[in-house]
Amino acid sequence: MANALVSIQIIPKTKNGEDVIPYVDAAIDVIEKSGVKYQVNPLETTMEGELTELFAIIEKMNHRMVELGSESIISQVKVYYKPEGASMEVLTEKYR
Repeated sequence: MANALVSIQIIPKTKNGEDVIPYVDAAIDVIEKSGVKYQVNPLETTMEGELTELFAIIEKMNHRMVELGSESIISQVKVYYKPEGASMEVLTEKYR
């Protein structure tokens, strides 16, 4: 069972002020390829899994931004950690 939810908003700085959406798409692709459960929202993406695994995914996302030519990256991260188990459904069920 997952023990964490991690939401990330990744903001890459591009060399010539290019549109960041292709970069964000590439960051989401890193999450997709990781196999963790995730949900894309308008301003951030939330992942569900083991905390160490989710932090490793964030590291890969940042490396991917550099590979694509980003000069620097801001990663705004929110963490919900519950060793007994954490899930997006449980936290949001009363709203659905």
